[in-house]
Amino acid sequence: MNWLDQAIAWVSPETGLRRMRARRAGELVRLAYEGARTTRRTDGWVATGNSANAEIAMALSRLRERSRDLVRNNAYAARAVAEVAGNAVGTGITAQARGGSPELNQAIDAAWADWIEQCDADGQLDFYGIQAMVARTVFESGECLVRFRQRPASDGFKIPVQLQVLEPDYLDQSKTEKTATGYVIQGVEFDLVGRRTYYWLFGQHPGEVTQTSLRGSLTSTRVPASEILHVYRKDRPGQVRGVPWLAPVVITLRDLDEYEEAELVRKKIEACFAAFVTQPQGPEGPAIAPATTDTATGHRIESFEPGMIEYLKPGEEISFSTPSTSSGYRDYVAAKQATIATGLRLTYEQLTGDLSRVNYSSYRAGLLSFRNGIESFRWLSFIPMLCIPVWRRFQTVAFAAGVIPEPGPFGVEWTPPGFGSVDPYKDSVATLNRIRAGTLTLRQAIAEQGYDPDAQLEQIAEINRLLDERGIILDCDPRRVTQTGTQQKDLTQ
Repeated sequence: MNWLDQAIAWVSPETGLRRMRARRAGELVRLAYEGARTTRRTDGWVATGNSANAEIAMALSRLRERSRDLVRNNAYAARAVAEVAGNAVGTGITAQARGGSPELNQAIDAAWADWIEQCDADGQLDFYGIQAMVARTVFESGECLVRFRQRPASDGFKIPVQLQVLEPDYLDQSKTEKTATGYVIQGVEFDLVGRRTYYWLFGQHPGEVTQTSLRGSLTSTRVPASEILHVYRKDRPGQVRGVPWLAPVVITLRDLDEYEEAELVRKKIEACFAAFVTQPQGPEGPAIAPATTDTATGHRIESFEPGMIEYLKPGEEISFSTPSTSSGYRDYVAAKQATIATGLRLTYEQLTGDLSRVNYSSYRAGLLSFRNGIESFRWLSFIPMLCIPVWRRFQTVAFAAGVIPEPGPFGVEWTPPGFGSVDPYKDSVATLNRIRAGTLTLRQAIAEQGYDPDAQLEQIAEINRLLDERGIILDCDPRRVTQTGTQQKDLTQ
């Protein structure tokens, strides 16, 4: 009992007893969990109860810098970012207007197709290239900013708005304070209800200002939240900033680099020694092989040649260097690679490109978990935070510019690129069986391959019309020929 308990027990013994019972019950519950006990095994385990924002604030800058360094210089990190961005976005997540009349949907799709070709404020990418850049930045830096840039009519754009992709360094992380209308957390301003109202952005990238001669200021200014898209993976409730995806494996990647370098240095040192000579006369004795003198150190250098025969004097000996083998090297590296792949939610084969340890079935099974993670990132983070807000702004500006006849909002169907098939024949048979069983529609099957169902069906109808006009019957036409090669019955008679 501490002094407070003793004082309460002296004034009210009943209250003091209840406090003791409650404290004892809490201790019993805590000790029932091994992970909550304080023992020799948990000594040095530092864990905090900080919020997500408090923990990120202390680590974000250094994590981001180290993550970028690994992507630049570590082969596994570079492979990981390429795998995630390539599978999440691929050649682009496409959009088709839904909800309006067929004519209106076609007009919106045509305007969209024109706009995405010129939507990059830098003038180098289309919307699909911007998607790939954002996905890569989210993996490498933890988050990415996209700013809407309204253009004057003099620039000649039919839909006068563009997208500017910014690294998260533009967001003033030091800006954390209370305001008269709410609060600011690491550069993101909220109102009293908790809605994002402003972003505090630097006019230049801090790295450009501090590391180059470009003029600029590190003073941040408020930009309305309606003009900024903040894309990141939200792992904890209330989390305001994103964390680089390499965070769980930064140390492991660094350790593996150092281990491989240490092995390489050891091998180089061992290779420097060809032979060791023992001479009873001492180092001043006659040379065993042709010798020269190093002008820098004055040491004698002897060399051996192929087929050389040399007779030694009594007492002289030569022992050759026998470099030791790297016992367990491959197993250790493979174990670390597997750990890295697990932390990045990849398969070992995706991280290393090594397919020697898997067969067809195990490789497909390993991809299921990875693809579930990619689908989760696509539909729960990437599309809601980037694609949908861009679509809404496009509709608003396009109507204001007179490009589309109605203000909307109009529905949209997003179609991500399909995943590559390990065995296309087996996958196509499985898809056909699902369609015949009614568990998959033809529209869904086409969308899973990354194609627009309406456009695909229109092309099929056009091809069938041309075949019929010319009287051509192909073996691949299911209207005419069955899968076994027999002619279909004419259902029109």
